[in-house]
Amino acid sequence: MTATSFDPVLLAVLANRFESIVREMTNTLLRSGRSAVLNTARDFSCSIITAGNELLASAEGLPVHVIGTEFLAEAMTEIHPDFAEGDAFLHNDPYLGNTHAADHSILVPVFHEGKHMFTACAKAHQADCGNALPSTYMPAARDVYEEGALIFPCVQVQRDRRDVEDIIRMCRRRIRVPEQWYGDYLATLGSARIAERRLIELCDQYGRDTVRSFIAEWFDYSERRMVEAIAKLPAGSLIGSATHDPYPNAPEGIPLSVKVMIDPQAGTIELDLRDNPDNYPGGLNESRACSTNNVMTGVFNSIDPDVPHNAGSFRRVKVLLREGCLAGIPEFPHSCSMATTNIACRLVCLTQAAFAELGDGFGLAEGALGMGISYAVISGRDARFEGAPYVNQIFLGSTGGPGGPQADGWPTYYLPVAASLMYHDSTEVDEQKYPLHVHVKRLIPDSEGAGRQRGALGSEVLYEPKGAPMMIAYSFEGHENPALGVRGGATGAGSDGWKLDRDGNRVEVAMATAMEISPGERVGSRTGGGGGYGDPLTRDPEAVAEDVREGWVSRERGESVYGVVLRAGPRGGARGLGGLVVDEAATRARRAA
Repeated sequence: MTATSFDPVLLAVLANRFESIVREMTNTLLRSGRSAVLNTARDFSCSIITAGNELLASAEGLPVHVIGTEFLAEAMTEIHPDFAEGDAFLHNDPYLGNTHAADHSILVPVFHEGKHMFTACAKAHQADCGNALPSTYMPAARDVYEEGALIFPCVQVQRDRRDVEDIIRMCRRRIRVPEQWYGDYLATLGSARIAERRLIELCDQYGRDTVRSFIAEWFDYSERRMVEAIAKLPAGSLIGSATHDPYPNAPEGIPLSVKVMIDPQAGTIELDLRDNPDNYPGGLNESRACSTNNVMTGVFNSIDPDVPHNAGSFRRVKVLLREGCLAGIPEFPHSCSMATTNIACRLVCLTQAAFAELGDGFGLAEGALGMGISYAVISGRDARFEGAPYVNQIFLGSTGGPGGPQADGWPTYYLPVAASLMYHDSTEVDEQKYPLHVHVKRLIPDSEGAGRQRGALGSEVLYEPKGAPMMIAYSFEGHENPALGVRGGATGAGSDGWKLDRDGNRVEVAMATAMEISPGERVGSRTGGGGGYGDPLTRDPEAVAEDVREGWVSRERGESVYGVVLRAGPRGGARGLGGLVVDEAATRARRAA
């Protein structure tokens, strides 16, 4: 970990070259993916792993996808020790290092002059993965057999750059809308092959020895940066805890915790997840990859954001897991179908909230949770195209991001595990691609967790099918246990879901199910707001006034919760006609009271 004589300019140049290769992989997959999950929502990630199975570069990959990618490469080298140039492997096995069965990962070993140098990985969430129901999420599946997904434990899918047709035929036979799957497969494979080409060019340009020296120095540099970041934290042992909402087979909810041990002198952080419940009889179990990346995401959310996210900085974080644990290493055949969502989001949030116990300026509040009906997997037959089948996950709503020490929560948060790196579906594009009509898509005023830095608003979505019935599969969370604030910040609004029948009557629905809706019926979704950070009465009055002017916070809430009194401003001027401005004297009196 000591500094070397490696040219610092070359270090920066090569670090950016690797990141640019990952971005080219990302562009390839985004622009060529067949399903809207990939080409609209960007629910995929790309990364480069070293020959020693260490994460090197991931650019703007989703944390839930890229932290732990090295487990995928480990499986490739262990199962296929004779892998060769031109090979490619399909891996989605959650018991062997993948996240969950819906994330198909393509691994391409990259050789330079006969030497294995890297593994290129493109991981893409599927619109369908062969589950028993037309959904990539199976919360009620008691085991992998009820889940039903095709699971590929790092199987060879290309040899000499030609498809292994046996694997392709299996997928075409079992996965719904097979042409869509095959298009996504080609896009994912193409992304990894682009990386292969660019990495070979890079090694040709700089030489294999220089590239190897760079990797060693880049990891050491990243480790030094991590040590510096940890040294800025107070020493301590923290407990982060939360409760997942009541769920089938868990009527009291599911308690979760992480023990965080910070040693700034040694430059280490230890995260202990072993004191969590045993595997759950359903799809909520975490895979090893998810358990690891969830709590590590909470750590990286709570330190200097410029610390590189790679195997070098990972050296300073130790995650302790237990086999047969809901938030640990799953015991086969327990289902991990939901591993990237419910429990995962809770673990990210309770870890970053634990850091807030260190004092003002540390950690984050909890972000809002759950996917809800606005994230449903929709399926059916499209009457506009002679009854052609369709399956896709829509991304129409967004949960509220957490308030932090310096900034308000982001309204484009989506999920804690995605860290605002996914894209929102275009309403118009969804309505063109699928037989649905979106009646409402809006942010919900006053749904934020109030604070010195407030959480972001939740969202409301209302839609219905057109022409023929539609199956929707969903699972919402954070209804009874919404996102908590920290350091005096308030809790965000909870999530909800419902159906409107043909007469407009509201019908309550289960929090996790698959159900059919018909034309004339509508389904509604409310996602939660993020928790607040710090006392709302210390929020900048002008920030409150701006929230009121934007319609995000009501004037009444601005006064009752934030203690900010507004009055009509002068006509015209920078504030616009009839704008509201802070009444400073009345605000001081209100807050003092």
